[in-house]
Amino acid sequence: MSSSRPAIHAIEQDSDGDDVRVTITLDCGKKRHYGQAIGEADPSHRPRLAAEAALRAVEHLIGDDTRLELMAVATAGLGQARIALAQIRAGDNGDMLVGTAVIREDDPPLAAVRAVMDALNRRLEMIL
Repeated sequence: MSSSRPAIHAIEQDSDGDDVRVTITLDCGKKRHYGQAIGEADPSHRPRLAAEAALRAVEHLIGDDTRLELMAVATAGLGQARIALAQIRAGDNGDMLVGTAVIREDDPPLAAVRAVMDALNRRLEMIL
């Protein structure tokens, strides 16, 4: 793996009453980039929160005015597999990007983060 390609280092979830804070840590080169999202503690909301936190970490990584907007996150069955899908609007021209990831070990939040990274993969390679 290239040292300039971001890798998921950690996904942390901290509950506080009815809310949960999801923090994503990405490693890129020798630096760490963090993103957070806060929302309802309901487990069905965690994939979206994880995806939002991943976008904030990527924005921190890019370090410029590029704005990323999470349009949708979903999980679905596909044949024998369960997958996560992420749709992202990137930049001022509103490019729509879509990524997917297989849900492994019954961890939809991790799959949602991987789907976000899949959607942004080629765009990040051009920027970095």
